[in-house]
Amino acid sequence: MTSKRQQAAIGLFLVTLLWGGTFVWMKQALNSLDKQIEVYGEAGVVGVMVASRFFIAFVALIPFSSRARMALKSPDYWLGGLILGGLMLAGFFLQMVGINNVDPSVSAFLTSLYVVFTAILSIKISDRKPTRVMVLGVALATIGAAFIDGKPHVVWGRGELLTVICALFFALHIIYTDSITKKLDPIAVTSTSFAILVIGASLIAIVFAKDLNVFKSAVQPDAIIPLLCLGILGSLACILILNIFQKYLNPTHAAIIYSFEPVWATLYGWQVGLVEPSIWLLTGFLLLAGNIIVELDESVADRYLSDDAGPE
Repeated sequence: MTSKRQQAAIGLFLVTLLWGGTFVWMKQALNSLDKQIEVYGEAGVVGVMVASRFFIAFVALIPFSSRARMALKSPDYWLGGLILGGLMLAGFFLQMVGINNVDPSVSAFLTSLYVVFTAILSIKISDRKPTRVMVLGVALATIGAAFIDGKPHVVWGRGELLTVICALFFALHIIYTDSITKKLDPIAVTSTSFAILVIGASLIAIVFAKDLNVFKSAVQPDAIIPLLCLGILGSLACILILNIFQKYLNPTHAAIIYSFEPVWATLYGWQVGLVEPSIWLLTGFLLLAGNIIVELDESVADRYLSDDAGPE
């Protein structure tokens, strides 16, 4: 019988499968909006894209969950949603601005630096510190992500820098998700975080575009399908699974699992012609090794805890 921690590890691995696709869907959506970006500016259009994907997720969640609707009347859930939604807003906004200037695989690698940031920040602000085995897992995962699309050739332009900053916000989101979802219902706080994301991203769009017509970008024919995928799969499904299961794992362990994103992003990008195939993709086995080492160590810890507890 699998433990809660093992179920959580499987759930978060499924999240990486979906999140890997978001890099391609974001790129496809933005590539279809070159004309709108020229008229309204990059930040304005990106604000609309972020607001739209989470509006789709919010609308899909609310009718089917009484807990999600209940949270909209609670100050505590709005505070939790403000923290988680605000951190996600900063991360997703910077990521989408950055990905308009870099390849999906490069974006995925730089975003995966949140694995390192999570381990470092956990030492300072989390009550669940990374173990030595987790630090080894972080190192393997980071090296694997670095070489997933060939030898590292990061040119530190605007897109790369913004993507690294987005990774810092995602690391903070991982750590605060761990603490907040232990105190608040995970489905309920998901609804308020989505609402904060929609409001915040819409304000960003208005401030930067200075024209309400920028919201028409969301209904451009070539952007609709990528946005629906981002909303239903990359936002609703992923954030729900993340909020429900991540609390059963050490934040650093969760971040190591999330580091599989670049593998899927590169594979998906290859399939749609955004990334060239490369033998370097095999370095994804380092990501796998990092995850296996941590999982084995945590499984041993589970057995010791079970033995200490004795028969019921």
